[in-house]
Amino acid sequence: MIPAQFDYVRATSLSEACQELASDEDAKALAGGQSLLPLLRLRLAYPSKLVDIGRLPELSGVHDRGDHVFIGAMATHDEVMRSGVVNTECPLVALAAATVADPAVRHRGTFGGSLAHSDPAGDLPAVVLALDGVFVARSAEGEREIPAAEFFVDYLESALRPGEILVGVRIPKLGAGWGFHYEKFHRTAQAWTIVGVAAAVRRSNGAIQEARIGLANMGPTPVRARAVETALQGMELGDQLKQACQEADADTSPPSDLHAQPDYRRHLARVLTHRAVRGASGSP
Repeated sequence: MIPAQFDYVRATSLSEACQELASDEDAKALAGGQSLLPLLRLRLAYPSKLVDIGRLPELSGVHDRGDHVFIGAMATHDEVMRSGVVNTECPLVALAAATVADPAVRHRGTFGGSLAHSDPAGDLPAVVLALDGVFVARSAEGEREIPAAEFFVDYLESALRPGEILVGVRIPKLGAGWGFHYEKFHRTAQAWTIVGVAAAVRRSNGAIQEARIGLANMGPTPVRARAVETALQGMELGDQLKQACQEADADTSPPSDLHAQPDYRRHLARVLTHRAVRGASGSP
């Protein structure tokens, strides 16, 4: 299908891009285009203007900033998964980025674009939520920070205001003692995640001291499995671990679609959370 008519502007600076978006409430930012272009072709989106931000140096790269890693919004999934800094300091992000779609999409799709799209079936939103990332947004009025817990508002809806551009995401360095694992269930490499689980686990003296678990496609937004996080504190690896993970679907509202019914997604959440926690904790 042919998209509806729209104007096209290639921004030469971040400030110009912010001004172009602020001048038209129906304008959309165009990054890698892996989410927006299919919506345009299906006429599920009708922007009056596309502001191309693909060549802005302010949005590129992966940077070590001391206590955190800053991932620019225009960094591609492939760039993120291959980054030495990401693999060393926040490997959960690299693990999830490596599972996004297929190589063609990973070379074009962008880290920031995937997050700003706010699809709960996406892999990266659950990961950034589990790691307590901080989103940095810029508009003509200035810059502001948005905690991950406040960024995902509803299905395909983020906390970004009209005229704002996602500049990048700050991922805190968790330090020594942490293990990470990302587990997902999907039909094919190109298909959206039916259920995904991002797990970060800190062990000490043979017991789990802290756990962070993010769930993908278990509601209109990514969610934290708070009940499991609480149950795992102080727990040693063993039979109790599986029992604790039975709470993974607590306080979730999984969708019903052609791929899975809510009860099946609840089952997957429990099984995949157990696998992810075991993987993150180094359990065989």
